[in-house]
Amino acid sequence: MKIAIIGTGKMGSGLARALAVAEQDIVIGSREPSKAATLAAEIGGGAESGGIEAAVKLSDIVVLALPYGAIADGLQQAGDLAGKVIVDISNPITADYKGLLLGHTTSAAEEIQALAPTAKVVKAFNTIFSALLPQEARKGKTVQVFVAGDDAAAKQAVSQLVASIGFEAVDAGPLSNARFIEPIGEMNIHFGFFLGQGTAIAPAWVKV
Repeated sequence: MKIAIIGTGKMGSGLARALAVAEQDIVIGSREPSKAATLAAEIGGGAESGGIEAAVKLSDIVVLALPYGAIADGLQQAGDLAGKVIVDISNPITADYKGLLLGHTTSAAEEIQALAPTAKVVKAFNTIFSALLPQEARKGKTVQVFVAGDDAAAKQAVSQLVASIGFEAVDAGPLSNARFIEPIGEMNIHFGFFLGQGTAIAPAWVKV
């Protein structure tokens, strides 16, 4: 199974490196293919690169590692998404990072599903800062990733991807639950950036 990482920012590059360490088959896509090629060369291990459409065409799972405001344009460049599993890691936040652009009645993940109706959208990783993507940053700790989606097989595939890089995948229900997971991501941003806790943090659902 080949995984496309669309985006070369902190989350995109961090996920690409983590997946490469886990010996996953990856291709990096970008609106600027030269950036994707540079990152793939840095990672090595057979990582491929190209434009967004080329990366999507090669892949089974597409990780959208783009800011929410750039996703619609990215999907337009992606070509045929029929049957693809799309992983939405975004938080639809305001420019000052202090609020959400939408919520309660919809979510970023649901808006992406509406833009790509033939794909299978799964929400994951939106509560994880890039600093926690390397496994060594989580040594001795169990860090959860909330996974929500409407297609059982797609959720299972993404949960396996999550586990392959050392996180605990937590079944968070249907895609509509992204309406609740995204505010958790925003609260994590407040803890990290505005309440002084830094980026080596993540929320967890604790059973007692």
